[in-house]
Amino acid sequence: MAALLITDIHTLAGLQPAGQTVLPGKDMARLDQIHNAWILCEDGVISNFGTMDALPTSLPSDLETRSAGGGFVLPSWCDSHSHIVFAAPREEEFAMKIAGKSYEEIAAAGGGILNSAAKLQHAPEELLFESAASRLRDMITQGTGALEIKSGYGLSTDAEIKMLRVIRKLKETFPIPIRASFLAAHAYPQQYKEDHEGYIRMIIDQMLPRVAGEGLADYMDVFCEHGFFSLDDTNRLLDAAGNYGLLPKIHANQLSISGAVQMGIKHHAVSVDHLELTDNDAIQALANSSTIATLLPSCSFYLGIPYANARALMNADVPLALASDYNPGSTPSGNMNFVASLGCIKLKMMPEEVINACTLNGAAAMELSNETGSITVGKRANLILTRPMSSLAYLPYSFGQSQIAATVLNGKYQ
Repeated sequence: MAALLITDIHTLAGLQPAGQTVLPGKDMARLDQIHNAWILCEDGVISNFGTMDALPTSLPSDLETRSAGGGFVLPSWCDSHSHIVFAAPREEEFAMKIAGKSYEEIAAAGGGILNSAAKLQHAPEELLFESAASRLRDMITQGTGALEIKSGYGLSTDAEIKMLRVIRKLKETFPIPIRASFLAAHAYPQQYKEDHEGYIRMIIDQMLPRVAGEGLADYMDVFCEHGFFSLDDTNRLLDAAGNYGLLPKIHANQLSISGAVQMGIKHHAVSVDHLELTDNDAIQALANSSTIATLLPSCSFYLGIPYANARALMNADVPLALASDYNPGSTPSGNMNFVASLGCIKLKMMPEEVINACTLNGAAAMELSNETGSITVGKRANLILTRPMSSLAYLPYSFGQSQIAATVLNGKYQ
């Protein structure tokens, strides 16, 4: 593999020392950077970097040199919450949202998750792979260099396994780290609408053994919410998942203050995600845990629901990640640049806090921060190169305009 030297970097941002795997809330405003910089990538990883006046004279013989042209270089986005494997979009629900129908009302009318599940049941595995791969290619072009993908639109044993096999094929095909979350507990299928116990038993007795037996998932996810899976349901499901070594990454406090955050912490969740409605008890519970709070502002934007209280969480020193929640119903976009803009505009996070939430802490929410998420010698050379900008703040400021000039994965221009 040829080495890659990128020179003439206006600002190299997101530097972290080896061993820094997550930034707690009060440290997220620190974004170490150097100006007029270069970075060297060898064998797919970052091997060195510094200022242009200290560019080494001894460099690898098989060297490709590229100029950043005065742009910024950052670590790739680490998107720790997505649902990109689905059979079809749901634009037919778009007008219902515009007319004022709530998420719950759309679900009650046969839309929402059950709509996606019905479309996925008969979709061929190859078609699911091709459509998800197309979405993932777009996300990589927009700067994503690590991704978590959930199942949850199958809602039957065979369909959930089919989704997870598609995710495994994406892992094997694409040059970025991908994590898989098993989310059969996303909604109750129509045939189990009056038999919740029957569906929970199916997940525990049929699905989990197959998922674990084929090594198809890294995490177990549950939509813990009123009208979906209760605290007791969630507790049972996470206990069962723990028997197979699957740690939780759960949907919590999206539509109500439900106690889901505390349930996730009880089970040592890697992250609790959404948190649009979060009270002081949940914030304090997170502050006394190692669980990461993953916020999904583009979901709030699309659904018109409250935005998470990012500042209160950071003031309590809770580490925050930001993720896309890319899915066909509540966030039909995987553009992490827009997520970063919403982090500033709607969550009132500073640009440096947003960058850390979308990179190092996003990687930590996938247990990948020893591998990616910062400019650190020995980490994957997964990088974003921007157009020339006046400052780092211009990146989230210029929402709707792409400032990405190029992406690098494993030391190769894409």
